[in-house]
Amino acid sequence: MTGDPMLYRAQADAIVQRAADQLRALLRTLAQDIDPFPPFPGSLFSYGIEVEPPGGDAERGCVVLGEDGELYELQIWFDVEQAPSGNPLAMRAEQRVPLAGLPPALYVAYAQRAVAAASEYLERRAQQQQAQQ
Repeated sequence: MTGDPMLYRAQADAIVQRAADQLRALLRTLAQDIDPFPPFPGSLFSYGIEVEPPGGDAERGCVVLGEDGELYELQIWFDVEQAPSGNPLAMRAEQRVPLAGLPPALYVAYAQRAVAAASEYLERRAQQQQAQQ
């Protein structure tokens, strides 16, 4: 005897959505524990912890966990309109674009990696603090 395939899919979708919601809440809590939040390496103006992309997601560039617990694509470029100023720092532009609208399954994959990256950051920071004592 088989069940309704649409019910199986609906149940699976609900499970993934619940996992996404729980991971979103966990990331907010985890981000609050990271104080001060680290500047992103190589960035002049942005803070964040890099999140490795799940396999097969080549659409996005560098994804970071922000200090608010949200996920962003970090975009860095040079603003050629600022070239006449002669100041290379004025030419540099950075922007964090929210990863809004990710399908729940893809969000779960990114969020799990973000939890791992943030946890590793906290562990390294604790080890460094212990070594300084």
